Amino acid sequence: MKDIFDIDTYDYKLPQELIAQEPLRDRDKSKLMVLYRDRGTWEDRFFFELPFFLKKNDLIIVNNSRVIPARLYGIKETGGKAELLILDHRGDVRACLIKAKRPKKGTVLLFDDGLRGIIEEVLEEGKVRIRFEYDGNLDEYLEKKGYVPVPPYIKREKDDPLYQLDRERYQTIFAKEKGSIAAPTAGFHFSHRVIEKILEKGAKIAYVTLHVGYGTFKPVETKDIRMHDIGEEYYSVPEETAELIEKTKEIGGRVIAVGTTVVRTLETVALEHGKVIPKEGFTRLLITPGFKFRVVDALITNFHLPKSSLLFLVCAFAGIDLIKRAYEHAIKNRYRFYSYGDAMFIQ
Repeated sequence: MKDIFDIDTYDYKLPQELIAQEPLRDRDKSKLMVLYRDRGTWEDRFFFELPFFLKKNDLIIVNNSRVIPARLYGIKETGGKAELLILDHRGDVRACLIKAKRPKKGTVLLFDDGLRGIIEEVLEEGKVRIRFEYDGNLDEYLEKKGYVPVPPYIKREKDDPLYQLDRERYQTIFAKEKGSIAAPTAGFHFSHRVIEKILEKGAKIAYVTLHVGYGTFKPVETKDIRMHDIGEEYYSVPEETAELIEKTKEIGGRVIAVGTTVVRTLETVALEHGKVIPKEGFTRLLITPGFKFRVVDALITNFHLPKSSLLFLVCAFAGIDLIKRAYEHAIKNRYRFYSYGDAMFIQ
């Protein structure tokens, strides 16, 4: 067996046609693989059946971060296309990812409705720092004119009509706190009818916020996965959620994290304080096999990219061999992968 910290251990081959390009019409009709860690087995179900697998005292925790439509298409003043993804949302000077030929300091970028950007600094890894000039509020401009920054494996051109669908569906129904550049996609499968069934079962739902940053999806370029820098992301755990977690643990219920962002939020706080307390801050927590989970008892997650930090976390939670076998089964049975794909409930 390969070294558990070797990046090649987390590689697998996925047929291109299994990468979901758009969401299903109904959120909760995605497939759901229910994975049993204790038995090393799984079963194929649908997401609307999730409440069947829940217990009375379970606590489901979701990320209520909202994706900002922060992708812009424009042109350089000298000609040539330019595509931006704005990475931070404070002030007039902001870090951005840029897709353009030879970006240079001083280059002027032109966008719709009079928005201008001037490159003030060229950084590493395709990033630049841009000063925006606009007769109005830049954040309001993005809400009206920006494009939802779906990941690159979801193919979209500037005028693709699917961008309108993305505005609604590349958000969870819990999305409230603006700040993410990518969605916490495990939450995509929840519908209002599923939530009703969960509450009828006697389980509860609580919220945390983690604003997904570029680092979560940054390609891992280190041979030893422990050397990867996942970047810094803002999180917040409200008092009500911290109290519900403590109560759930006391009465023997399960804390079920919806997505890797929730896992990282809760385990960050517990790593520092021994338990989950109300807190906000920034996390750089990279979870790899061998990590001791202090809070999370079960996990709802999507199927992740090869060699990604999200896959490391899932393997840390369920075991590398079990996840590899489950992924092979998912491929053989035509599960849909990645952001708009199907789900897994690991318990």
